[in-house]
Amino acid sequence: MATPTASRRKKTNLQPLKVNELKWGKPLMDAGYTIIPSTILERQQALGLDPTDVNILLHLARHWWEKDNVPHPSKKSIAAAVGLDPRTVQRRIAAMERGGLIRREERRTASNTSKTNLYHFDGLVQAATPYAEEALEERERRRKEDIERIIRRGRPRLRVVSKGD
Repeated sequence: MATPTASRRKKTNLQPLKVNELKWGKPLMDAGYTIIPSTILERQQALGLDPTDVNILLHLARHWWEKDNVPHPSKKSIAAAVGLDPRTVQRRIAAMERGGLIRREERRTASNTSKTNLYHFDGLVQAATPYAEEALEERERRRKEDIERIIRRGRPRLRVVSKGD
C-alpha cells in the first residue's frame, strides 16, 4: 500500500500516465492545473457571470490550493494573463463582490502600504451549491430511470455473431 509520502514522490518514467496526463499530456499536467467545479462553468449565466468574470475566477482559483490559504494574486498579474487592462479586472472583481460571489479582504504592510487583496469564494460556493444539488438530483433520477427500464425490459440478450450470420 502506498503511503502519503510515497505518493508524493516524483514519478519515474516507469510509472504509467494518469488519466489527465493521457488527455492533456504529461508536460501540461506537470506545469500545473486548476480545479474548479463544473457547475460554475455550466451555470455561469445563472450565477450572473460573464466570460470575463469566469476567466478572472479561473485565475484567482489557480492560486487557491487550501481552504484556509485564500488566493491573493495582483490585479496586474491577472490582467496580463487575460489580456485586459488592470482597471477592467478591478471593475469586474468589484462587480462580483457587489453580487456577493467573492469577498475582497484588503491587506496592508506594517508601514500601511497596500499589499494584494485576499479573495474569498464563500458567496460563489453558496450560490453555486443549489445548482450542484440540482444536477446531482437529476443524475440520480436518470440512474433510477435506467434501472427501471432494465427491470421492465430485462437485461439485453447478447448473442455471439459469427462471420456467417
